[in-house]
Formats: sequence, C-alpha cells, structure tokens
Amino acid sequence: MTIIEQYLEKCRHILQVVGQQQAAIQEAARWFADTILAGRMVHVFGSGHSRIMVEEMWPRYGSFPGFNPIVELSLTFHNLVVGANGQRQAMFLENVPGLAERILRNFDISEQDSALVISSSGCNVVPVEMAEEFQKRGVKVVGLITQEHSDQSTSKRKDGLKLSDFADLVLDTGAPVGDAMVHVPGLDTPVGPGSTVGGAMLVNCLKAEVARLLTEAGQPPKVLTAGALVGSERATELFEAAYDEHAHRLARLYAQVGVPSPVSLNF
Repeated sequence: MTIIEQYLEKCRHILQVVGQQQAAIQEAARWFADTILAGRMVHVFGSGHSRIMVEEMWPRYGSFPGFNPIVELSLTFHNLVVGANGQRQAMFLENVPGLAERILRNFDISEQDSALVISSSGCNVVPVEMAEEFQKRGVKVVGLITQEHSDQSTSKRKDGLKLSDFADLVLDTGAPVGDAMVHVPGLDTPVGPGSTVGGAMLVNCLKAEVARLLTEAGQPPKVLTAGALVGSERATELFEAAYDEHAHRLARLYAQVGVPSPVSLNF
C-alpha cells in the first residue's frame, strides 16, 4: 500500500472503534440533552490540540446552542510556536495544578450541567483537574481520550490519576499509542495523527444524537445552517436565534457567580 492508503486504512480502523461505542455515545448524549432541556449548558473543555474538538462541538455549521466552549488561549494558542505565547509556555501551563479551579471560578456550575473533557493522553494536569472539579460540583463528566495511548502514558499528577479516573463515562478516539499512525521507510518516527479523526467522529455523533433527543422532546435545536442549503434569509434567522439563545444560557452561568449559597438555620 502507498503511504496515503496506509493512513486511510488506519482511519477505517478508527471508524470501527467509534462504531463499537454506540451505546456509550447514546448514554452521554442523554446526559447532554437533559442538561440542555433544563436550560443549562454542557461544558466542553480541552487544552492543547484538544481545543479542536471543543470548537467542533460549537459554534460551527451543523451545530446548535447548549454547549459552553471553554477555550483558554494560554493553553491553546499554538500559532507562534516559539517566542512570546509559544508552545513551550502552553505545555508548561497545561500541567500547573490549581489552574482548572481558577477557570471554573468564573462560572456558576449546577448539578444540572454536564461536561465533556477532551485529552488524548488523559494525563496532563489541567484537563484531569477540570474533570475532578466538575465531579466535585456534582456534574456528570464524559472523558474523551485515546485509550491505548492513555494506558501506556504516565500521568503528570503526583498521585498518578488520569482523566479516566474522574470521568463517569469514557469515549475512545481509537488512535494508536503516540497518536501518529503511519511509518515511512527510512524515517524512524511515525507521522499522521489519528486522534483528531476519531475525536471529530465522536463529537459529531454526540451532536447528532443530542439533536435527535431534543427534537423528540419537542425542543428542536436552532442549528447553524448554510445559506446555500436553506437560503440566506433563513440562515441569518437561524444564526441570530442560535447566538441569542447561547447568550441567554451563558448569562445564567454568570448570574450567581460568587453569591454564597443560602444557609438553612434550624432552631
């Protein structure tokens, strides 16, 4: 096989792995749909290149409000690579204990919320602590990892715990250890990562299943749709309505930030 055929063959394997997780995807989608139907939001977090999956969930064509994309630029801004805002700093910050709690301090988290935390290795401190902090707040967590890679990787936490240890449900991208999938003759290291392929499949399976559940519940989502498909007027209407709904949902996450919970006094 050619190098291209080899990569595509590996992608077919990933498709099989994703297809074998249908029951887990459906369960996660039920949690997410329940959150959205309750007027709350599904928090989606990923550091490093896992940011790609966050933005794949929302906002883009074929997606809808109900998801809170938590993207920290200090952990995900890779374009400059070196120098100020470079990759070295991002990789360092990704393993700073306590940063996840500081991020979530900005939101009024409810037990009605749910969360999707993405980390291919499941071993970096911030995404692991993010899942841990969500669970402390009574939020159900779906972890999206590369199972084989995570199993053979060492956690950066002192206690050795990984994202899977703080996830109520785990989804697997199906990529191999090290992520890269193709071996080129004469090159001693593989190329062509696969976790993004599997991650995008899983995220969009979740999205489609959530849309089905919302529609069956009588609350069809406002899906961002191209004008080439529905006409410019309808597309604009959908975009404006979806963005407005997102704003209203997000406002609820800020309304009670820092407000102490009422204390019940028994006499």
